[in-house]
Amino acid sequence: MRRLIARAAALLETEKPVVLAGDYNVCPTDEDVFSLSAMADDALVQPDTRAAFRQLCALGLTDAIRAVEPIGRAYTFWDYQAGAWAKDNGLRIDHLLLSPQAADRLVAAGVDRKPRAAERPSDHTPVWVDLALD
Repeated sequence: MRRLIARAAALLETEKPVVLAGDYNVCPTDEDVFSLSAMADDALVQPDTRAAFRQLCALGLTDAIRAVEPIGRAYTFWDYQAGAWAKDNGLRIDHLLLSPQAADRLVAAGVDRKPRAAERPSDHTPVWVDLALD
């Protein structure tokens, strides 16, 4: 995470639109996990993990999903075990972080749950962002 923070800082210095997208393996808030008690010992929700993610965002990045949908379930991952998908026992660990120049162009963002319902899906489902052109 330290290397990502350093790289993000360098990218932000360019003042160009930047989207940092990926599986961060961080549930930033309690709302981003189906059960905090079930996940209490998992690295995804530990204070130091969340602090590193906040440090990244504090560079001036916008969480695209939460900018569009500030509250509520926006899970991007469901384990294959224990019927997690059917129970909606998910996690939000895939994120789209926008530089200020990209955030200024934000039209929409979301989670596409449809692929996760396929016959042989990934345990992750796509997140997407729509940015306006210049």
